[in-house]
Amino acid sequence: MSGDRNADDGSHYDVVVCGAGAGGLASARALGGLGLRVLVVDKQRVQRPVAKGEVLQPGALRVLREWGTEKLLEERAGERLGRLVVRDPSGGPLMSLDYGQLPPDDRWLLAHDHLEILDALAAGLGPGVEVRRGVLVEEPLRDASGRVTGVRLAEGGRRYDVRASLTVAADGISSRLRRAVGIDAKRVDYPHRLLSFELSGVTPRPDDFSAYLSDRGLRLVYPLPGDRVRLYVQAGPDELRGVDRAELAGWCERMLAEVPALEPLTGPLLGALDSRQLLPVSRFLSPTLSVPGLAFVGEAAYAVHPMAAQGMNTAITSAASLAGRLADRLDGARGMSDVDASVDAALRDYQEERQPILAHAARTSDNAARMVTDLSWRGRVLGRRAVRHTGANPRLLHTVTYNMSGLGPRPMSFLDRLHQIGLLPDPRAQRVPNA
Repeated sequence: MSGDRNADDGSHYDVVVCGAGAGGLASARALGGLGLRVLVVDKQRVQRPVAKGEVLQPGALRVLREWGTEKLLEERAGERLGRLVVRDPSGGPLMSLDYGQLPPDDRWLLAHDHLEILDALAAGLGPGVEVRRGVLVEEPLRDASGRVTGVRLAEGGRRYDVRASLTVAADGISSRLRRAVGIDAKRVDYPHRLLSFELSGVTPRPDDFSAYLSDRGLRLVYPLPGDRVRLYVQAGPDELRGVDRAELAGWCERMLAEVPALEPLTGPLLGALDSRQLLPVSRFLSPTLSVPGLAFVGEAAYAVHPMAAQGMNTAITSAASLAGRLADRLDGARGMSDVDASVDAALRDYQEERQPILAHAARTSDNAARMVTDLSWRGRVLGRRAVRHTGANPRLLHTVTYNMSGLGPRPMSFLDRLHQIGLLPDPRAQRVPNA
């Protein structure tokens, strides 16, 4: 793809990827796998541990399996999970998404630390991929037609330009590159936050990613390697503002007492108060995934509530899609003008393929999140009804499981929605497709 550019010219690359999170590293892995010369830049000198992106769905695992990354994560003690379960406060299952009904190679989720997943992605980067940290992306470069031709960078007190036929914006939900090219996208904040804790020395429910319903919202639990558990707790936006450690401990004790199934976590939780992270929760979908010369991947394109475990997964599958569409279009391209035209055609293909998939995943994720987090009177009634009736309907359970897995969208009709909240009986409830 470098055409007549000097391969030793440090100012020119085939691809520049802005952001070294899951979306950026997955893009670098996928595009570097095509034999392209890729530069990855990230403003952080060191990746910080963040309580997000720890559960990989089957759709993303298919991609990671092809790259060898899934095997690496399992060698590093990744936890296989077989179910996503919504439970009552006593632990009784209300709705169980059983991944065992999916195709044989797709019957599990994989849980691991966010940094371990990033490290595993980085370990698969080929020799044509260079990573620079502590580098700020200031703005995109554009030619006379407005096409993005690279980025202006700031590093160590100097500014310099890097040219590339393709720029990938994986720079997060507040993407500087997306704003710089005039893409106006509305971020919607949920009316709550999530408080995250990492508990040690806990024997979790085997094989479970469990969401517990309570009168004050979601309590989400899943295992991490090494007898550890991730606990997410829904809280009001200002509920914990200004609390000291003793007040936080009392708040946590009361919170667990409201969910009897979680009371055994009291001791480990009180010992893990310093691990807390308070996370804002938003949803977002860019109205476009590309402009000439520039693609949006990861949270620069799409963000969802962590309850649905979709964000990192769609970042990985989007990166694979982008590389696939580019490979199709670059075959036979000659000369840089030909390459740039092929890149832009690939970006249009990427847009056409991924936009409806992300839109469907956004709706699925939002519905799943509101089902268990909406504390309004109407939200509680509809959410509890949807959990109960979906949980009792094998056909709908299969559809929801498939959609959550990321294996491909299976849209639910208006009639399905009526069945889901129990307004109409479903005569097809027992008709479950074969795996």
